[in-house]
Amino acid sequence: MGSFDGKVIIVTGAAWGIGRDTALEFAREGARVVIADVDKAAGKTVESQLQDLGPGGLFVDADVSKAEASRRVVSETVAAFGAVDVLFNNVGIQPAGSYHNVEDTPEETWDRILDINLKSYYLMAKYAIPEIRKRGGGAIINTASVQGLQSQKLVPAYAASKGGILSLTRQMSLDYAAENIRVLAVNPGAIDTKMLRTSAEQAEGNTDELIASWGKGHPLGRIGTGQDIANVVVFLASERASFMTGSYVNVDGGYMAVGAWGSAGSPDSEG
Repeated sequence: MGSFDGKVIIVTGAAWGIGRDTALEFAREGARVVIADVDKAAGKTVESQLQDLGPGGLFVDADVSKAEASRRVVSETVAAFGAVDVLFNNVGIQPAGSYHNVEDTPEETWDRILDINLKSYYLMAKYAIPEIRKRGGGAIINTASVQGLQSQKLVPAYAASKGGILSLTRQMSLDYAAENIRVLAVNPGAIDTKMLRTSAEQAEGNTDELIASWGKGHPLGRIGTGQDIANVVVFLASERASFMTGSYVNVDGGYMAVGAWGSAGSPDSEG
């Protein structure tokens, strides 16, 4: 018997990386899991894995930066599984080739990053909360970033979106605490995801060697894995974290303890 038997979970940005690994971990704990993503092929693969692991899995092809798509993810979840207990807002982007200062950041790039990384969290919460309320409470977990606390150069939109997620997390926790809806965030450091590897491929040299060198900038001596984040998210969504809301957890290999984080030189990566 898993700790999420009978529970229904929505995970956005779950075709790859942190979202995929967390969706699979929820399934191992007995949850029925709905994943939303724009990558149809990868999403269907994860859907099959969810169905093999747990009592039910569903992929919804949706760009959750759009209101109608977010509403549809929730409605299809309820149609398939009857409820929503936990929302894991995880989708996020930092497109290759979009590392610029504010002056050189195109407006359309700024808008796209903010729409996906921040607006989608508002939209998914907007439509999921009424269903969570019907269950007598639940949890919303948001993927923020160490870059919501400190930042590297040339990522103004990304950094703004992650800082916004942390502020939104605090604010929503106050509005919904009385209804037993807890709202929390995780701040990943450098995580071995498709996004991080894409960043590494843009640089000179061997990709694996570069990623290993980034890992050495962490006090624990390595970059993280999607499973590292999944373990924390599943805990935060569980009854074991029932007295936690409005706060964040750094899952960063000690990055934020270092202080002079820019010297490590490695980007974080969600997805």
